[in-house]
Amino acid sequence: MGLFGLGKKKEEKETSSSCCQGGACTPDTVEKVADSPDSGEAVKVLGSGCAKCNELEANVKTALEQLGMDTVIEHVTDFNAIAAYGVMTTPALVVDGKVVSYGKVLKVEEAVKLLQK
Repeated sequence: MGLFGLGKKKEEKETSSSCCQGGACTPDTVEKVADSPDSGEAVKVLGSGCAKCNELEANVKTALEQLGMDTVIEHVTDFNAIAAYGVMTTPALVVDGKVVSYGKVLKVEEAVKLLQK
């Protein structure tokens, strides 16, 4: 109903809390964030933090070093986030948002081949 502008304040509050620019999102700022260097290549290891997941992370790190890439590896342990990728068997490897391996620990050579693609 919006008596005395109450609905308007609620709307503004929701926008500012969900926006990465503090409520100042415009199509231009959204495009700049999407094109920023930080949004480039992404490598993620999905898993609970068990020995196999940690071994996959170490092997991928070695593969990245061999390729001369300084990409940061993110280790995702949240089961809801893992399920959002459609992964039911861990460990899994995600490169640029695409699941490239799941259910096994890749050897360094296998990881190099996947990261080169």
